[in-house]
Amino acid sequence: MRKKMKSWKLFSRVNKAAVSRKKRRHAGVTFLEVLVVLIILALIAGIVGTQLMGEAEKAKAEATRIQIKSLESSLNLYRLHNSGYPTTEQSLQALLTRPELGVIPQNWQGPYLNSNSLPKDGWKNEFVYISDGRDYTVISLGADGQEGGSDLAADISSKDL
Repeated sequence: MRKKMKSWKLFSRVNKAAVSRKKRRHAGVTFLEVLVVLIILALIAGIVGTQLMGEAEKAKAEATRIQIKSLESSLNLYRLHNSGYPTTEQSLQALLTRPELGVIPQNWQGPYLNSNSLPKDGWKNEFVYISDGRDYTVISLGADGQEGGSDLAADISSKDL
């Protein structure tokens, strides 16, 4: 009987040691497990991020088109009051303050914009304004800020809307 008890105590100690090791092994997260989770998260972020970036750039292009249409409305109101559009020399600034260059409009009733500053395109660049007083073109140079380009870097012109 005594022998059985000794073997039972021995078995109990071995079993407790094994259980204790298992508890210690599963008590925390290993560096490798954390690393695997971080790699998976980085891959998911990369895939989703590239999709969202493309959509954000498309949204900037659409916002630019809307901004150009808004400028067109303001320019048309300016023309109604002053019998012509501001010239290139007078610039879009004529929508905010009475021009002091070129032919000075006598019936200026501005400002023709709701803000105190000229709007910028979706990429925070200024619009290019070209006018002889009878016709005009408002241009955004696109994502690259350079003349020409393709896709999202393409220029957006009031003549194309």
